[in-house]
Amino acid sequence: MGDDVSRRRFLTRATAAIGALLTAGFGLPAVAYFVSPAKKQEAETDWLPLGSTSKVEIGTPTLFKTTIDRTTGWITESEEVSFYVLTENARTYVALSNVCTHLGCRIRWVDNQDEFFCPCHGGVFSKEGDVLDGPPPRPLDHFEVREVDGALEVKYGV
Repeated sequence: MGDDVSRRRFLTRATAAIGALLTAGFGLPAVAYFVSPAKKQEAETDWLPLGSTSKVEIGTPTLFKTTIDRTTGWITESEEVSFYVLTENARTYVALSNVCTHLGCRIRWVDNQDEFFCPCHGGVFSKEGDVLDGPPPRPLDHFEVREVDGALEVKYGV
Protein backbone atom coordinates (compact mmCIF):
# COMPACT_ATOMS: atom_id res chain seq x y z
CA MET A 1 0.00 0.00 0.00
CA GLY A 2 2.96 2.33 0.72
CA ASP A 3 4.19 1.84 -2.85
CA ASP A 4 0.82 2.91 -4.29
CA VAL A 5 0.89 6.15 -2.32
CA SER A 6 4.44 7.10 -3.39
CA ARG A 7 3.66 6.17 -6.97
CA ARG A 8 0.48 8.29 -6.87
CA ARG A 9 2.42 11.17 -5.34
CA PHE A 10 5.11 10.84 -8.00
CA LEU A 11 2.58 10.82 -10.85
CA THR A 12 0.75 13.81 -9.32
CA ARG A 13 3.95 15.80 -9.01
CA ALA A 14 5.16 14.78 -12.47
CA THR A 15 1.82 15.81 -14.01
CA ALA A 16 1.93 19.14 -12.18
CA ALA A 17 5.53 19.76 -13.31
CA ILE A 18 4.70 18.97 -16.94
CA GLY A 19 1.66 21.23 -16.72
CA ALA A 20 3.77 24.05 -15.26
CA LEU A 21 6.36 23.67 -18.02
CA LEU A 22 3.68 23.73 -20.72
CA THR A 23 2.01 26.75 -19.14
CA ALA A 24 5.32 28.61 -18.94
CA GLY A 25 6.29 27.53 -22.45
CA PHE A 26 3.10 28.86 -24.00
CA GLY A 27 2.07 31.48 -21.46
CA LEU A 28 5.21 33.63 -21.23
CA PRO A 29 5.54 34.23 -24.97
CA ALA A 30 1.81 34.99 -25.16
CA VAL A 31 2.08 37.55 -22.37
CA ALA A 32 5.16 39.09 -24.03
CA TYR A 33 3.28 39.25 -27.35
CA PHE A 34 0.46 41.29 -25.84
CA VAL A 35 2.50 43.44 -23.46
CA SER A 36 5.52 44.37 -25.63
CA PRO A 37 3.76 46.95 -27.88
CA ALA A 38 2.63 48.84 -24.79
CA LYS A 39 6.09 48.69 -23.29
CA LYS A 40 7.91 49.62 -26.50
CA GLN A 41 9.42 53.08 -26.25
CA GLU A 42 9.09 54.77 -29.61
CA ALA A 43 11.06 57.84 -30.57
CA GLU A 44 9.13 60.98 -29.62
CA THR A 45 10.33 62.86 -32.66
CA ASP A 46 12.17 62.02 -35.79
CA TRP A 47 13.88 64.10 -38.44
CA LEU A 48 12.05 63.46 -41.69
CA PRO A 49 13.88 64.05 -44.98
CA LEU A 50 12.06 66.49 -47.26
CA GLY A 51 14.28 67.14 -50.23
CA SER A 52 16.90 69.44 -51.67
CA THR A 53 17.18 73.07 -50.59
CA SER A 54 17.41 73.97 -54.29
CA LYS A 55 13.67 73.22 -54.65
CA VAL A 56 12.73 76.10 -52.35
CA GLU A 57 12.20 79.41 -54.14
CA ILE A 58 13.13 82.47 -52.10
CA GLY A 59 10.00 84.17 -50.80
CA THR A 60 7.58 81.49 -52.02
CA PRO A 61 6.35 78.60 -49.85
CA THR A 62 7.20 75.26 -51.45
CA LEU A 63 5.20 72.10 -50.73
CA PHE A 64 7.16 69.00 -49.71
CA LYS A 65 5.60 65.58 -49.18
CA THR A 66 7.06 62.64 -47.30
CA THR A 67 5.81 59.32 -45.97
CA ILE A 68 5.99 58.17 -42.37
CA ASP A 69 5.20 54.81 -40.80
CA ARG A 70 3.02 54.89 -37.69
CA THR A 71 2.98 51.81 -35.49
CA THR A 72 0.09 51.20 -33.13
CA GLY A 73 0.50 47.95 -31.29
CA TRP A 74 1.30 45.43 -33.98
CA ILE A 75 -0.20 47.43 -36.85
CA THR A 76 2.04 49.65 -38.99
CA GLU A 77 0.42 52.10 -41.39
CA SER A 78 2.06 54.44 -43.87
CA GLU A 79 0.86 58.02 -43.91
CA GLU A 80 1.75 60.88 -46.22
CA VAL A 81 2.51 64.18 -44.49
CA SER A 82 3.12 67.52 -46.19
CA PHE A 83 4.88 70.72 -45.22
CA TYR A 84 5.28 74.12 -46.80
CA VAL A 85 8.87 75.32 -46.53
CA LEU A 86 9.69 79.02 -46.78
CA THR A 87 12.97 80.90 -46.91
CA GLU A 88 13.70 84.57 -47.40
CA ASN A 89 17.50 84.29 -47.56
CA ALA A 90 18.34 80.68 -48.60
CA ARG A 91 20.04 80.14 -45.21
CA THR A 92 17.18 79.87 -42.71
CA TYR A 93 14.04 77.88 -43.38
CA VAL A 94 10.58 77.70 -41.83
CA ALA A 95 8.29 74.68 -42.16
CA LEU A 96 4.54 75.13 -41.87
CA SER A 97 1.85 72.48 -41.65
CA ASN A 98 -0.45 72.28 -44.64
CA VAL A 99 -3.36 71.38 -42.35
CA CYS A 100 -5.87 74.10 -41.44
CA THR A 101 -6.21 74.64 -37.69
CA HIS A 102 -9.99 74.93 -38.00
CA LEU A 103 -11.13 71.44 -39.04
CA GLY A 104 -8.01 69.84 -40.50
CA CYS A 105 -8.58 70.48 -44.20
CA ARG A 106 -5.56 70.76 -46.50
CA ILE A 107 -4.58 74.33 -47.30
CA ARG A 108 -3.02 75.51 -50.53
CA TRP A 109 -0.74 78.39 -51.45
CA VAL A 110 -2.33 81.01 -53.72
CA ASP A 111 0.63 82.68 -55.40
CA ASN A 112 -1.11 85.68 -56.95
CA GLN A 113 -2.68 86.60 -53.59
CA ASP A 114 0.45 85.81 -51.56
CA GLU A 115 -1.47 83.80 -48.93
CA PHE A 116 -2.62 80.33 -47.93
CA PHE A 117 -6.26 79.46 -48.47
CA CYS A 118 -8.39 76.71 -46.91
CA PRO A 119 -11.14 75.68 -49.35
CA CYS A 120 -13.37 74.06 -46.71
CA HIS A 121 -14.53 77.13 -44.76
CA GLY A 122 -12.63 80.04 -46.28
CA GLY A 123 -9.74 80.27 -43.83
CA VAL A 124 -6.92 82.55 -44.96
CA PHE A 125 -3.36 82.53 -43.62
CA SER A 126 -0.39 84.80 -44.27
CA LYS A 127 2.87 83.55 -45.76
CA GLU A 128 4.16 83.14 -42.19
CA GLY A 129 1.10 81.10 -41.19
CA ASP A 130 -0.81 83.76 -39.23
CA VAL A 131 -4.62 83.84 -39.47
CA LEU A 132 -5.83 86.64 -41.77
CA ASP A 133 -9.50 85.74 -42.17
CA GLY A 134 -12.10 83.04 -41.53
CA PRO A 135 -12.78 80.59 -38.72
CA PRO A 136 -9.28 79.16 -37.94
CA PRO A 137 -8.68 79.63 -34.18
CA ARG A 138 -4.87 79.81 -34.39
CA PRO A 139 -1.95 80.10 -36.81
CA LEU A 140 -0.59 77.18 -38.81
CA ASP A 141 1.68 74.81 -36.91
CA HIS A 142 5.42 75.50 -37.30
CA PHE A 143 8.08 72.80 -37.36
CA GLU A 144 11.82 72.94 -36.77
CA VAL A 145 13.86 72.60 -39.96
CA ARG A 146 17.52 71.86 -40.48
CA GLU A 147 19.78 71.63 -43.49
CA VAL A 148 22.09 68.64 -43.81
CA ASP A 149 24.41 68.57 -46.82
CA GLY A 150 22.06 70.56 -49.02
CA ALA A 151 18.96 68.60 -47.99
CA LEU A 152 16.14 69.74 -45.72
CA GLU A 153 14.87 67.75 -42.75
CA VAL A 154 11.89 68.57 -40.56
CA LYS A 155 11.44 67.55 -36.93
CA TYR A 156 8.11 65.78 -36.67
CA GLY A 157 6.52 63.78 -33.84
CA VAL A 158 5.82 60.20 -34.88
